[in-house]
Amino acid sequence: MRTRYSEMPAYVTKDGSEIRELMHPDTQPVRRQSLAEAIVQPGQTTRLHRHAHAEELYHVTAGSGLMTLGEQRFAVAVGDTVLIAAGTAHCIAATGSGPLTILCCCSPAYADADTELL
Repeated sequence: MRTRYSEMPAYVTKDGSEIRELMHPDTQPVRRQSLAEAIVQPGQTTRLHRHAHAEELYHVTAGSGLMTLGEQRFAVAVGDTVLIAAGTAHCIAATGSGPLTILCCCSPAYADADTELL
């Protein structure tokens, strides 16, 4: 199974980031996880939220940001990967002059119903 980036529509998710689902069980035969690209525009911050069931990995592919992960806050840049355990409050701010682009892997797959805004 393969997808083409140009054929994946972008949408804004509950946390306010622009998301493009690259692989998701709703549209592809993947069963236990999802992979998406998230874009946060310069000066913007996603809404603080948590997922009751999903564990996430964020991998920064462009830009720089400030990650809030539970009680921690730390800078992230290209090449950094962050583990977000299920139930952990988190958000991210784009601090550079260009968009912050992140690959997001969720297991189980991302679901709006699993997203609690804080």
